[in-house]
Amino acid sequence: MLALVGDRSPTLGSGRLVCLDGPAGSGKTTLSAALARQAPGSVVVHTDDLLQGWGGLSGLTESVEGLLRPLAEGRPGSWRRWDWHADAWAETHEVAPGPLLVLEGTGSWAPAIGGLVTALVWVEAPSAQRLERGLARDGEAMRDHWERWRVEEDALHARRGTRGRADVLVDTSA
Repeated sequence: MLALVGDRSPTLGSGRLVCLDGPAGSGKTTLSAALARQAPGSVVVHTDDLLQGWGGLSGLTESVEGLLRPLAEGRPGSWRRWDWHADAWAETHEVAPGPLLVLEGTGSWAPAIGGLVTALVWVEAPSAQRLERGLARDGEAMRDHWERWRVEEDALHARRGTRGRADVLVDTSA
């Protein structure tokens, strides 16, 4: 995957952007950590931190654009973290231009930023397995949130055709 990215022209000033998208519980966070270990100097931003809570998918593209547009011009970008426990926006984080930015999370890719994406990676696993992973991480008390989220993310990905636009497909069901 990094060879594919390295073979492509920079899209964020002199840097490159990989979006790891796909449904919740598919393994995007694990894959982003592996990429970061393989690419020293890379920065990983998790879209879960940019969402305004469980209903935040609709505002995610605006937050992502606010981070990426300055980077595309060679300037630092920034994003504001959503504090899930306080249910409120928290501190702002700056991202300096660099060789590789990995944007990880459901809805990380959008048509509005398509020209800034060096590679789009779709990460998937069977629905039941993803739900099991999510509840193991978040607890059974979060089942209703997970069920609503799954409907919302399915609609988003269908509307955008994200999987069909991916450069790389990764199945984490094994």
